[in-house]
Amino acid sequence: MQILGVIPARYASSRLPAKALKDIAGKTMIRRVYEQASKAKTFAKVLVATDHQEIFDEVKSFGGEVMMTAAHHNNGTERCKEVVETLTDKFDYVVNIQGDEPFIQPEQLETVCNLLDGNTQLATLVAKVKKSEQLFINSIMKVVFDKNYNALYFSRECIPHLRDVPKEEWIEKGTFYKHVAIYAYRTDILNEIAGLPLSPLEKSESLEQLRWLENGYQIKLGITDLESMSVDTPDDLEKARKFAIDNNLTI
Repeated sequence: MQILGVIPARYASSRLPAKALKDIAGKTMIRRVYEQASKAKTFAKVLVATDHQEIFDEVKSFGGEVMMTAAHHNNGTERCKEVVETLTDKFDYVVNIQGDEPFIQPEQLETVCNLLDGNTQLATLVAKVKKSEQLFINSIMKVVFDKNYNALYFSRECIPHLRDVPKEEWIEKGTFYKHVAIYAYRTDILNEIAGLPLSPLEKSESLEQLRWLENGYQIKLGITDLESMSVDTPDDLEKARKFAIDNNLTI
C-alpha cells in the first residue's frame, strides 16, 4: 500500500492564532509534528498542507515537504483532497495528521496504517478512558464500536450511558473509549466524502465523522495505549512547553 501522510496546517485559529508557528522548547509546533510523523515507517511521503506563506516558509526552512493549498477549506479532509488531486504520484490511502499534536507518536500512526488493507474505507484510533473526569469533558470525543471494531457512534457526551449507576462510579463499572483524532481515508472514499453536505448528526455534535457514518461509510478503529497532547489554547501551549522541557525534548 502506498500511504501519504498529510499534516493540514492553517494559520487562522480562534483560540490560538498562528499556533502552527508557536515555539515549543526551541522548535515550532509544525516542525515537531512533521518530525514525529516522518519517523513512521509506513508512509511513502509526508507533507504539510497549508494556506499561509509563513507556515510554508517555516516548513521549507527545516527541509520539510510542503504544499500551498486554498484558504477556503472547511476542514482537514477537504485540504487532504486538494493535495491528492494536485500530486502526480498516486496513493492508495491518505492519513490526516493533526497539526496541533507536537508529540504524536510514530507508533500511533503505524497502528492506523496497519488497518489499511485495501478494503478499509476509513480508519482512526481510540484509547481507553482512564480518568473519570475525561468522561464528562465535551471536547473529548467518546466512541462506541461493534465486535469487529467498526465505529457505531461518536459523541461529545459519555457513551455508553450506565443506567442506575452513579456517574462517579462509571469509570469503575464500565469501559469507555475516547477518540484519538487521526483519520485515514482510502483515496476514492476521500473524494466522495469531501463533497458530502452537512448532516443532521454532524450539525448537532459538530463532529465531521458523523457525516460519514450517516451516509453509510464504515470507520475501522484501532486501539492505542499511547496518549496524545492537543494544543488548542494558550494554556495548552504552556503545558506542551513544560512537557518538552520535562522530557528533555529541547534542541
